[in-house]
Amino acid sequence: MKRLIVFLLLSCLAGCGEDPSPRPAVSPFPPTVPPRPPLVAPFGRFQVKALQRAWADHLGTPVQITNSIGVKLNLITPGEFTMGSPESERGRLPDETQHRVKITQPFYLSVHEVTQEQYEKLIGKNPSFFSALGKGKDLVSGIDTSQFPVESVNWYDVVAFCSKLSDQEGDQYRLPTEAEWEYACRAGTSTAYSFGDDVSVLGEYAWSHDNSTHPVGELKPNAWALYDMHGNVWEWCSDWHGPYGNKKVVSDPTGPASGEDRVLRGGPYYLLEIIRAAFRLNNIPAYRRHSYGFRLARTIPSSP
Repeated sequence: MKRLIVFLLLSCLAGCGEDPSPRPAVSPFPPTVPPRPPLVAPFGRFQVKALQRAWADHLGTPVQITNSIGVKLNLITPGEFTMGSPESERGRLPDETQHRVKITQPFYLSVHEVTQEQYEKLIGKNPSFFSALGKGKDLVSGIDTSQFPVESVNWYDVVAFCSKLSDQEGDQYRLPTEAEWEYACRAGTSTAYSFGDDVSVLGEYAWSHDNSTHPVGELKPNAWALYDMHGNVWEWCSDWHGPYGNKKVVSDPTGPASGEDRVLRGGPYYLLEIIRAAFRLNNIPAYRRHSYGFRLARTIPSSP
């Protein structure tokens, strides 16, 4: 009996040694469980940063990536927010009916609008009005406009850009949905702008009262570290334009199934009254204008 006890003790001690065989890394999160509960607006900058880091670790991907043409994109994590504006908001329009929206999947969104340099690098030409060869060249004479947002692009131009970039990189680039755009713009706020309601500080965040567009990324960003969400150029979204509907809570809305106009968001460089987070513009997808540009979204294929 004593011999048996000694044998068992020795076996246990032998088993306590380090196993030389390699072991696969184990994620701290189950495959389908998010690292933390989704953000529910209102939320602040520190919550955003913490959840970005947690989701980046969970997905095994950086918080910020840079693609082959130099576009930087930040990770936008799932969350819930109030889309639209309250009736008391100054300048509010009837199509801004408030409703709760859940964004259930993480995605990447470009840090600022696609620039003239980035567009030309992929497409081989620069259609911009405010450029050395554009119709507005006199307004930017002697200025390097390579870092200005590309503009004078219609919805079809932008979709073709996304398709070509997707083929080149093997990732799915696209326009953000209108809901994704407003979620990213608000960055946890419920105010008229991503920084609050104080119009006196608007110039710190937005180009909105000028004669031309401006270089991207020069003003203050929002909590997602996204620049120029207000002003500079209107940004095409993927959705057809239409009323929001009657549902009080919706998940990952993509807009009407069909329509005549597509949605643009963010506002232009020349009119501060229409660059609120909730303001919606619509136009036919074939229309080009010197205040129409875009920013890229990139789909994350699947959560691990």
